[in-house]
Amino acid sequence: MATADRTRSFMKDVKRVIIKVGTAVVTRHDGRLALGRLGALCEQVKELNTLGYEVIMVTSGAVGVGRQRLKYRKLVNSSFADLQKPQMELDGKACAAVGQSGLMALYDMLFTQLDVSSSQLLVTDSDFENPNFRERLRETVESLLDLKVVPVFNENDAISTRKAPYEDSSGIFWDNDSLAGLLAIELKADLLVLLSDVDGLYSGPPSEPQSKIIHTYIKEKHHNEITFGDKSRVGRGGMTAKVKAAFVASNSGTPVVITSGFASQSIVRVLQGEKIGTLFHKDASLWEPSNDVSAREMAVAARECSRRLQNLSSDERKKILLDVADALEANEDLIRAENEADVLAAQDAGYEKSLVARLTLKPGKIASLAKSIRTLANMEDPINQILKRTEVAENLVLEKTSCPLGVLLIVFESRPDALVQIASLAIRSGNGLLLKGGKEAMRSNTILHKVITDALPDNVGKRLIGLVTSRDEIADLLKLDDVIDLVIPRGSNKLVSQIKASTKIPVLGHADGVCHVYIDKSADMDIAKRIVMDAKIDYPAACNAMETLLVHKDLIKSASLDDILISLKTEGVSIYGGPVAHEVLSIPKADSFHHEYSSMACTVEFVDDVQSAIDHIHRYGSAHTDCIVTTDSKVAETFLRQVDSAAVFHNASTRFSDGARFGLGAEVGISTGRIHARGPVGVEGLLTTRWIMRGSGQVVNGDKDVAYTHKNLSLQ
Repeated sequence: MATADRTRSFMKDVKRVIIKVGTAVVTRHDGRLALGRLGALCEQVKELNTLGYEVIMVTSGAVGVGRQRLKYRKLVNSSFADLQKPQMELDGKACAAVGQSGLMALYDMLFTQLDVSSSQLLVTDSDFENPNFRERLRETVESLLDLKVVPVFNENDAISTRKAPYEDSSGIFWDNDSLAGLLAIELKADLLVLLSDVDGLYSGPPSEPQSKIIHTYIKEKHHNEITFGDKSRVGRGGMTAKVKAAFVASNSGTPVVITSGFASQSIVRVLQGEKIGTLFHKDASLWEPSNDVSAREMAVAARECSRRLQNLSSDERKKILLDVADALEANEDLIRAENEADVLAAQDAGYEKSLVARLTLKPGKIASLAKSIRTLANMEDPINQILKRTEVAENLVLEKTSCPLGVLLIVFESRPDALVQIASLAIRSGNGLLLKGGKEAMRSNTILHKVITDALPDNVGKRLIGLVTSRDEIADLLKLDDVIDLVIPRGSNKLVSQIKASTKIPVLGHADGVCHVYIDKSADMDIAKRIVMDAKIDYPAACNAMETLLVHKDLIKSASLDDILISLKTEGVSIYGGPVAHEVLSIPKADSFHHEYSSMACTVEFVDDVQSAIDHIHRYGSAHTDCIVTTDSKVAETFLRQVDSAAVFHNASTRFSDGARFGLGAEVGISTGRIHARGPVGVEGLLTTRWIMRGSGQVVNGDKDVAYTHKNLSLQ
């Protein structure tokens, strides 16, 4: 994630970084060079060079490149009879000799395209036995770095005399991992990044589902817990060699991160302090985070509590919600006081006005939330509902029933009211819940969580709803794909997009809320004005607020349109224009049609007709909520049928796109996806189904004795 982790805070002081690129990163599975991956790697080095970092590379892959070339040359020069004979393994030193020039030529070409100079330095293990060599090496590297040249090191395998395995005590390397570790010490690097074909060091083979990534390595804790799988498919080192090199370098004062060379921008993200890969640091034992364990324990406990909740009667679950509503009202003064403290801190910190607006619990909000919870409590119990009954065969009945998803992880920014809505929906739907709120709402979230969990009965347990504190990072929670069933992000489009890209857990939500209002030529302009003003001004920071106003071209010179635009400006709305509106109305030009202002601003553009409006929405919208204002029923139906958004309205404000306003009681968010749930997501969106079969001893036995009827039965 973009937010720096506290254990990586030292990254801000890093200037000199060594990047070791393994053979598995340099080559594809067929042994050929991975040109796209190498190009992306060089682009990252270019970016770091521009930012002022001193970048040194250690690369593997020469043997692999040479092997490919020699295999091809041998094939070309072989007769058919030669090919029928057993093929001898190619000499590794010969492969290295052939491959070194080719590999470096590729680096040189890629860096030249990026206007970066690079240099090749071939070394052997015996070189480092000479103190003079070490001194000259340091001087050369310093000169190259002063000139903004990227030194590219490689072990000279073609002439290396080293046969024995790598030995820490000797200080001499035997592969490029240990070379990178040695160089980190010799050249006093601030950071060593070892790129691998996996995300980092795991507790076991990464292919095994029970294996978990270790974000911070502590020898005393992890040394005996780790089970290494097979070594790398190519190269000599594998993860074992990387861990040894990382341990030696970190103990000597150079922090090391083992991370994926396949992931996008992995090196840049490491230097930004993101919690990716595995960190080795000499002080790790002093500040190793415990959130991996606590987050998992919370998720497991939430699942156990949810199962107890499901075993209660419908009336008992209803009473829990009513108790929560009463508790919120009884503690309103305390909640408001904590929220006001958060708001004041956010203002002092200089947060944007839109964020402060979302953070604020306005007067009457607690009463409104309590009312929504009571509405939810009085709705039909959604759990264990029989959705379909089928007679499979005589005295063999199959039922499709509703049931909770399991454990939900909700990540939300600056919206403490979201915590209440989500918690009440989780209780109603029988789900366990993990909540990760923004640090700006920490006090509000803490008191709301306490009030709600204190209202839970002992036979369910307070751990039904877990609140993850700011010490835990979202990235850790997103790794728990074995105990968390659904992630619902609520916040900025940046937050939602990052979460979608960072987890294997299904994600329900929307990244953008680019909502449109289209005023057709036949619109009642009084209605149009009310809708536009409400859609933009009622709550500009909401995801269902209007961001783009589309207007039929026949209304360009309409006095009623002028009145709408003047009213918007009078209320403080900044108006930007598309290409046509910019010229016609002489207003500033919008940078992009696909833009969510989340503030008192909007874009205006003119379109030819309803079909042009639909095409514009499909091209630039976010499939959230779009509205048409018209008195022409035929045009309205065309818009309603063809606009492919989660919610489409006729003569009604986009602000109605809300779970409470839809009568869902509350919502966990709004989904623009097409799988599972779409639009405002209430209780139904937090349920799945299971099958229950009731028989009287039937067996399949090759279907010999079963007379299938597949008859639909009435629901009971």
